[in-house]
Amino acid sequence: MNNSILVVDDVPINIKILLEILTQAGYRVSVAKNGKSALEKVEEAIPNLILLDVMMPGMDGFETCRLLKANPKTKDIPIIFMTALSEPINKVKGLQLGAVDYITKPIEHEEVLARINVHLELRRTQLKLAQEEKMSSLGQLVAGIAHEINNPVNFISGNLVYAEKYIADLLKLLELYESHINISITEIKDFSKKIELDFLKEDLPQLLSSMKKGSDRVEQIVRSLRLFSRLDDAEYQLVDLHEGIDSTLVILSSRIKATTTRPAIEIVKKYGDLPLIECYAGKINQVLMNLLANAIDAIDEAIEKPESNGNEPTPTIWISTTVTSDQKSVLIEIADNGIGMSVDVQQRMFEQFFTTKPLGKGTGLGLAIAREIIVEKHGGSLEVNASPGQGAKFAIAIPICQGND
Repeated sequence: MNNSILVVDDVPINIKILLEILTQAGYRVSVAKNGKSALEKVEEAIPNLILLDVMMPGMDGFETCRLLKANPKTKDIPIIFMTALSEPINKVKGLQLGAVDYITKPIEHEEVLARINVHLELRRTQLKLAQEEKMSSLGQLVAGIAHEINNPVNFISGNLVYAEKYIADLLKLLELYESHINISITEIKDFSKKIELDFLKEDLPQLLSSMKKGSDRVEQIVRSLRLFSRLDDAEYQLVDLHEGIDSTLVILSSRIKATTTRPAIEIVKKYGDLPLIECYAGKINQVLMNLLANAIDAIDEAIEKPESNGNEPTPTIWISTTVTSDQKSVLIEIADNGIGMSVDVQQRMFEQFFTTKPLGKGTGLGLAIAREIIVEKHGGSLEVNASPGQGAKFAIAIPICQGND
């Protein structure tokens, strides 16, 4: 479980009871003995839920709640008031300030756990739905863009074939004219010189070749967009994982390019000979997107850290694939030479709501959902090996065939 709860109460016996109840239930608990201390603690580490006493000296629970809800960083933390006050007006006041529930003192063991579990699950579901909606919207947007681009690109690509042939024929005809007819008309000679005819004849085929390469690149991007945006996840599909990885890299290509603070990230691919695997293609692409985007973030953080001196090795992401020794699963490894992780981060990284990213840049659900997709939906595994300043490596194992039971 490992959710963190902040208990805000000035009565030692209440704190002792709650510590015992919550730690036995597997929660990580921190304590603040007044409202001011609570506001300081949430700035240091955001808890998943706050148990907040109403009656405290100095700043009472209502004012503490109001300030927490006014802060963009803490406004979404579920707050449960604890009070001996049973008058409806006090409960209404707390709910109007943004609290989600009340626990009445004296504290009942089962009631505390039941209410906490309900509101943590509600919060988890709310964020998960928001995350899935965001991914679904992204998929629909990408699919729509790919569809709109596809037709004009096909038109350009198809006609470039004929344009190359027609221009080659016209250049041949011009060459025949030049070899068989002595053209000395001044107007033609002057115009030929003006348009640099010799250069034009040499450069035009190269120009068309460049246009063809550009057209092929756009076709590749459209194909990658269509692969990435697979929305038909109602049942398992046979999928080429390499296509999923490559399409995700195309989506992230703008983030991989050089920036003002770092060179382009080098992508080193070592693909094994993989069979098609049974999976939910869109969800696997979601996992790949999350892990690769995190790798880019980790590289950027390593370069931006204060002790960075600009002499770091080339920013690199390594991607390897292979079939496991038992021939039953495929293994995808994604490694980077970014900022790495502390032991504490590694222990908590798959927790719901846990994030090391600044306000507005992470919900703390990406890796939790990634593990859920790999482990629960596909019966695979997702593991990490990392240390501070030494980069990180994620290993995903996915069964080749899904069971039919």
